[in-house]
Amino acid sequence: MPLAMNREVFVTCAVTGSGGTQDKSPHVPRSPQQIAESAIAAAKAGAAIVHCHVRDPETGAPSRDRGLFREVTDRIRESDTDVVLNLTAGMGGDIVFGGVETPLPPVEGTDMVGATERVAHVADCRPEICTLDCGTMNFAEADYVMTNTPGMLQAMGKMMTDLGVKPEIEAFDTGHLWYAKQLVKDGILEPDALVQLCMGVPWGAPDDLNTFMAMVNNIPEDWTFSAFALGRNQMPYVAASVLAGGNVRVGLEDNLMLDRGVLAENWQLVERAVGIVENLGARVIGPDEVRKKLRLTKQAPQ
Repeated sequence: MPLAMNREVFVTCAVTGSGGTQDKSPHVPRSPQQIAESAIAAAKAGAAIVHCHVRDPETGAPSRDRGLFREVTDRIRESDTDVVLNLTAGMGGDIVFGGVETPLPPVEGTDMVGATERVAHVADCRPEICTLDCGTMNFAEADYVMTNTPGMLQAMGKMMTDLGVKPEIEAFDTGHLWYAKQLVKDGILEPDALVQLCMGVPWGAPDDLNTFMAMVNNIPEDWTFSAFALGRNQMPYVAASVLAGGNVRVGLEDNLMLDRGVLAENWQLVERAVGIVENLGARVIGPDEVRKKLRLTKQAPQ
């Protein structure tokens, strides 16, 4: 296929995530204040979008607390730095089975709730974007499964669309893209969908370029895509995604290191990504241009 490089690129910063990274780097933000400050610094470095999870301020453990989400979004909105808000809606679909001989009942770590509860913080905060993990998959842990049934995705996708919040389809494998296209066909999602290609997450799509291009080639022409890879491949995928016609995501959710032995801060990862994009001859666009490009609605919280 001919090269179709993207010349106007937006950068997303995934600020903290829900993985067990909080004790691996002092730069992984925990409290709402720390998350908001890190997001604002990333925006000042060139990120047009900040993708936010929340954590228990004391332990750093991932959380679905609506009050924490509200504090993060209020702090960002009240700052003098404009940025597009993208909140996770991936929490609440976790099953940890009891083991290979006694899988049921599920054990500690299971967090399964209904569609309305999974989207409750989105309804409260009204970000421009929220994520929709478009499939069920095994993760690296032996007995943990990320669970998103077709019925759950239909319900959550409709709630997001009705709220005026654009779903960012999180595609961890080709089948997730297949089902996302069905959600558009069924009228659950708008035709000009937004998708994030999640590469190298065990055990989803590996981060080799052949698999990446298979994912890219399965995206409809009228969709907008972004991509990321984990760890040391985070920055190579900045270049790969731009060259393939997409946008980019970096941040401490996906990678803790700036260089070998050097722990990163979010703004540094954004700054480096911006440099790669610009050295390729593309332009990094800001939040207002992103809102126009993606037809986003900037709403007030409820």
